[in-house]
Amino acid sequence: MIRIQDLSKVYSMGDIEVNALIDINLRIGKGEFVSVMGPSGSGKSTLMNILGCLDKPTRGKFFLDGEDVSGLDDDALAGIRNKKIGFVFQSFNLLPRMTALHNVELPMIYSGIRREKRIKMAMKALEKVNLSDRIYHQPNELSGGQRQRVAIARTLVNNPSIILADEPTGNLDTKSGEEIMEIFKLLNEEGVTILLVTHEKNIAEYSKRIVTFRDGRIIKDCLKEPLADEEGGLAE
Repeated sequence: MIRIQDLSKVYSMGDIEVNALIDINLRIGKGEFVSVMGPSGSGKSTLMNILGCLDKPTRGKFFLDGEDVSGLDDDALAGIRNKKIGFVFQSFNLLPRMTALHNVELPMIYSGIRREKRIKMAMKALEKVNLSDRIYHQPNELSGGQRQRVAIARTLVNNPSIILADEPTGNLDTKSGEEIMEIFKLLNEEGVTILLVTHEKNIAEYSKRIVTFRDGRIIKDCLKEPLADEEGGLAE
């Protein structure tokens, strides 16, 4: 599903150039569950931005579902984000004055889906994350774990083929974090490809593969257990 070939990202800060990613080669197969770890400044967030079509590489290639997206313009990248990629962030990014149902419904409004179908799909997504009894609650009436489950449900309504999660348990207590990771584990078992950034080893252990970054390079790529689909190889 994802193939990165000799990819680098350089940021210019005046006369200084910062190498955020250096000659990265990585393959992630359909249905994999991969955690990305590394200290601050190691390049993992830059990688997520490129994989999420929020940023472009300076050099190298990024193929998503066989399509070279590294050179596409902003409109084309936005189309890919809407169709194929779901995002889950540490800060939830929910609208405070909207109920859980309306927060989940929002992406479908932009997609032009009629109201009756939107509500049905939003309720189904909330049921999937065990929030059927909280659909009319606003974010300030929900716990941190419940808010993150609303954010995951919002991601699911567009049926993304890949979910990118950036520190999704960073604002949660241990129990809530474990509940969120069990949801990701279930989604992966249903065939969703998941790429997760975390600095917590116990969270990374939920995944099947851990890729470790340092100073813009991959220093370790550990496959924890054999995958039935051998399409996703280790980093080259």
